[in-house]
Order: sequence, then C-alpha cells, then structure tokens
Amino acid sequence: MERNERKTNSRNHSITVNFDRETQFILRKVITDSAILFCIGFLVLAYYLWGQPFERGFFCDDESLKHPYKDSTVTSTMLYIVGLGLPMFTMCLTEWIRLRDYKGRPRAIFGIDIPPWVWEAYRVIGVFLFGCACQQLTTDVAKYSIGRLRPHFFSVCKPNIDCSLTENRWRYIEVFECLGDDPKLLKAMRLSFPSGHSSFSAYTMIYFALYIQKRFTWKGSKLFKHTIQLVLLLMAWYTVMTRVSDYKHHWSDVLAGFSIGMIFAIVVFLFVSNIRKTTRTRQTLNHIEAEMHATNGNTRSATRVQV
Repeated sequence: MERNERKTNSRNHSITVNFDRETQFILRKVITDSAILFCIGFLVLAYYLWGQPFERGFFCDDESLKHPYKDSTVTSTMLYIVGLGLPMFTMCLTEWIRLRDYKGRPRAIFGIDIPPWVWEAYRVIGVFLFGCACQQLTTDVAKYSIGRLRPHFFSVCKPNIDCSLTENRWRYIEVFECLGDDPKLLKAMRLSFPSGHSSFSAYTMIYFALYIQKRFTWKGSKLFKHTIQLVLLLMAWYTVMTRVSDYKHHWSDVLAGFSIGMIFAIVVFLFVSNIRKTTRTRQTLNHIEAEMHATNGNTRSATRVQV
C-alpha cells in the first residue's frame, strides 16, 4: 500500500515539476520580450515627448528651405495602422492556416494549452515589432542629433531676420527667434533628416514582403505572391515620394530614411527571426517539437533525481 502511494506521489510530483518548468519558461520569455520592447519603446516615446533637436542655423539665400507648408498626404495615423496592422493581421492568419491541424502536444501555461499557431504568431510578431522599435529609435537618434531644417522652414518659423539686408544674405545665421506660434510645428521643423515616414514604411513593407516570400506556398500562381510583394513595395515607395512632394523632407532625407528601414528589415529577418520556407508545416512542427524537447529535457532529468 505504501509503495503504491509513493508511486502515485512520485507521478504527481513529476507532473507538477514539468508543469512548473514549462510555465516558468513561457513566463520568462514573455516577460523578457515585453521588457525589452517596453524599454526601446519608452526611449522612442521619450524622444517624442521631451527630446530637443539640435538647433541648426540657416542661410537667407537657401532656396531649399522656402517651400510652403502642406499637410501630409500619408498621415502618421494612416502610416501606423497600415504599417503595423496589416502585417500583424496577415501573420496571425498565416500561422493559423499553417498550424491549425497540428496534432502534437501543445505548450501549456498554468495548465491551459496554447494553440501552436498562437505561439508561432507571438514569436513572429515579436521579432517584427522588435526590429520596428529598433529602426524607429535609430531614426530618432539621428533626427534629434542632426536637427536638419525642413523644406518649409521659413513658412513655419517666420524668423525675425530681415533677409533683404545685404549683411544677412550670405551670412550663416544661428541666433534668431521664430515668430510662428505652433510649438509642435516649430519642433518638427528641425527633424528633417532622416525621414521617419520613409524608414518606417520601408521597414514594415520590406519585412512583410520577405515574410510573404518565405511563408506563402500557394502553388496556384507564382506571380500572385510576387504581385502582392510588388504592391507592398509600391506602398512604401509612394509614402517616400509624398514626403518630398509635400515638402516635408529633402530628397536626401528620404533616401537615408529608406536605407535605414531597408537595412533593418533585411538584417532582422535574416539574423533575428527564425522564419523558414516550408512547403507544408512539417519543418515548423519539427521546430516546435524540438524546442519543447529542449525546454522539458532538463525537467525530466531533474524529476528523476528528485523522485
């Protein structure tokens, strides 16, 4: 009788240890990932709320700064909704389609099974957001460090300098006051280089196109996938071009911004994400099973020793 009770207690203890280890692994990963994204996101927010750009001067005869002020064709709200919402929704849908028939043992937290597609979507979207936050922080550091004036500088600032005077025509003017009364625009007028819209749209759409290249395996028409990728790249390209036509940036600003976004998209996709091309779901299922085996391997060993 005692022997049977010991065996029962040993089994229960083993299940408890396995459950605790797996839960701890998931919580540790989620908390760590969230903390990293929060820290980077907080730095981006801090720049936006409290950052002060470098105060650069100007020349009165600089024609590149005398364009009129125009509202953005692609607003920041549109940019973030499409740039973040469209890829994340598609990633969730794609992972669900790929893993909805998975019959293996799923991960569990606090005894509740996590559908495999949810776990994979979390991993894919997490890396995507990490790269997005990194490129945004990189762009903001450059913006506030350089403080390049936007093409609509004179329209927004209205400097208290009489440029008709001979002594002011070819002089680099650093000490001046703006007569414009919109503090938000007065701050933004010094944030021309590099273009934030360009870097954000380039990162999100290029990363999304790379994701589609690896994940979409429909064999009905190969050109269909590439057409979708072309549309995504054209969306980014259109955003970049509007920043010049709206007089928000100089051409070199959007070139630098697009380059930053493109580099981050390629580097993060190739060296940070673990997205692989699959014809069905076999490789992903093997990856999930191998990861679970690695996580629980030490658990079983520890359980045997304790029992």
